[in-house]
Amino acid sequence: MATIGDGFKDIFLAGVGAMAITGEKAKDLVDTLISKGELTVDQGKQINTELKRKADAAVESMRFDALEARMSVMTPEERAAFAAKAAEIAARPVAAPATKEQPAAEAEPAEAAAAPETAEEAPAAAAE
Repeated sequence: MATIGDGFKDIFLAGVGAMAITGEKAKDLVDTLISKGELTVDQGKQINTELKRKADAAVESMRFDALEARMSVMTPEERAAFAAKAAEIAARPVAAPATKEQPAAEAEPAEAAAAPETAEEAPAAAAE
């Protein structure tokens, strides 16, 4: 015969079982979300790479289209001058690109030496 104590025991055990199942399902759900998140990150990286490649191709195409459009309205003299200037630029040695910080740092000492800071220094700098 079942007593009230047995009923409470069954309810308690059912609660413990429900928590165990919830914990397992929660772990499965978290694992699924993590795996989908990783897939999404990987897909995002691939999409980003593809978009960058397409953007670079579009920019390159637009450069040539703009140049072609400009040259189509040039006179023969303007084209000859443009070709001479382009040949001059192409003959220059290729310089390494400078970072944005370097020119500003190099320009400050030159500007400070070239321009006096106060009105009192101006006559002394002019006398030199």
